[in-house]
Amino acid sequence: MISITDVVTNIVKTSPFLEEALTRDILSYSALARELIPKIEKTLDKSVTRGAVVMALKRISVKRKLAKKRVQEVHLLSNLTIRANLTEFTFVNSYTMAQNQKKLFSSIGKKGDVFINMAQGIHETTFIASNDIVADIEIIFQKETLLSKTSQLSSITIRFPKEYLKTPGVYYTIMKLLAWEGINVVEAVSTYLELTLVLENKDIEKTFSIISNYQK
Repeated sequence: MISITDVVTNIVKTSPFLEEALTRDILSYSALARELIPKIEKTLDKSVTRGAVVMALKRISVKRKLAKKRVQEVHLLSNLTIRANLTEFTFVNSYTMAQNQKKLFSSIGKKGDVFINMAQGIHETTFIASNDIVADIEIIFQKETLLSKTSQLSSITIRFPKEYLKTPGVYYTIMKLLAWEGINVVEAVSTYLELTLVLENKDIEKTFSIISNYQK
């Protein structure tokens, strides 16, 4: 049987800002309970008291604080790397895409220190690359269908210790912090121990500050 706490938990899960506010203790439980009661009563098909909803909110707040503490105990700042002057290309997948990828990597292999990240989905492939190889991409993929090209980008790469792999909510916590501050993540790319966030140039300094200060 579904409980008041179950319903309230589902509501909080769908609102990162509400969850963050509960964790930070910056809202009134009573006022929030009053606002949530109609939705809870509709879901449960019965009347509920404000006190019961307040208790449910307090339980959720305690759980979220414990979860946040577990995430913070994993030292996120093992290494932070920032890259500027990036451009993102997204192409429609095709039969010639793999062949052109080989041409691209062969071409950039002859160059010095360049950055490129590729993510291939079911229908499209995205490249995030240093501006100094933009010309290579444009030439090699000129016959492919270009969906989008975005410049004026930078990235911040977070390298995690191995123990983060068993810690739920690490990525979510970072994304939530940025969303709370109104920062749009253009792309998020992960590997085994790294998370790379691609952002507009104007947001990179603020993002670095948010992540750097998270555990202080």
